[in-house]
Formats: sequence, C-alpha cells, structure tokens
Amino acid sequence: MKHDGLYRRTIVALVHDKPGVLARISGLFRRRGVNIESLAVGHAEKSLFSRMTFVVAGSENSVKNISNQLNKLIDVVNASDISEKNYVSRELALIKVSCNQSQRVELLELSKIFRVNVVDVGIENMTFEIAGGKSKIDSFIELLDQFGVLEIMRTGRIATLRGSTKVGLNDGEFSTNEETNIYIPDDNESGSV
Repeated sequence: MKHDGLYRRTIVALVHDKPGVLARISGLFRRRGVNIESLAVGHAEKSLFSRMTFVVAGSENSVKNISNQLNKLIDVVNASDISEKNYVSRELALIKVSCNQSQRVELLELSKIFRVNVVDVGIENMTFEIAGGKSKIDSFIELLDQFGVLEIMRTGRIATLRGSTKVGLNDGEFSTNEETNIYIPDDNESGSV
C-alpha cells in the first residue's frame, strides 16, 4: 500500500533465536534502502525460535520482494509478506499522563470510551494500557495531549493470518466468491472484526 510516496509492507518471519539475527536482518533492509517503521519480536511457539513482525517502507522496488530476500538469510526459517492477505493485527501502548485529582474523573471516562486499562495511578500522573490499531492508539494519545503526555511506549504492530473461512482455503486467503464481505483493513486500522 502506498502512503506518503512510500510503499509499506507487513512481513512476518520465524527466525532462530540467537545473537546477531536482528543485525543481519536490519543489514539486509539497510542495503535495500528499506526503513523499518515498526518491529515486534518475541518467542515463538517452538523453543529456540522467535517470531518477528516488521512494518517496512521504501520505494516499490525496494520492498517488492523483501520477504524473498529475507528467506535467503541462514537464520530465517520462513518469512512471509502478509500485506495482501487476510490478517489480524494489534499494537500495544503504555501512556503516562500528567493529571491532578480533579482531572482523574475525566481521564477515567476517556479510558472507558476507548476500552483502555488504567495500570498505574500516582499523585500527579496516570498510566494507561491500550491495545488496538494504529489509528485507535493515535486518537487516544491526541485526546490525552491536553492533559500533558509524559511518556509513550509502543510495541509496534504484531500480526497473524486469519483462519480460513471456508473449506479448501488456506489461512489468510480470501474467498473466491465475488460476494465476499471480508473487510481488508488499511495500515492505520486495527485489523479487528
């Protein structure tokens, strides 16, 4: 998908969990002129492996076959570009906001509207935990600006293919039926049902 003159792709990779893997992957991106806009890494379902989700941006040629290039690296077990597939994605953010006692009620009301968890309350601040799409998190942060955002920590996008909806389809595939009502989220949306 093209935005701001750049093409963005969502890549999911299963890699060996050992030192230097991320450096080799980021070196590949650097050589190809690809910017990593978001990176989330964590242990995979198999021991000794990690799963990475990248959101990368660059010229059309630089991001076009980036998953194929990743698959050539020795430490990458499998990399897939899921940008055109049916997937679900989320981000997580912790946001610390300045507030006094009288502002807490308004902040608690905002947290209910956005389905946000309050994870810490101090004398002069509150910390929220929010999960969802980029646009949801950005909107919540924008509303909190009036109180004074002290700190933001975001995970970046994590994503997985949606399960198949019909017999004979693989996970992440859309129905070949022309009358499908599956919604394809853009990069700013939550990817939720």
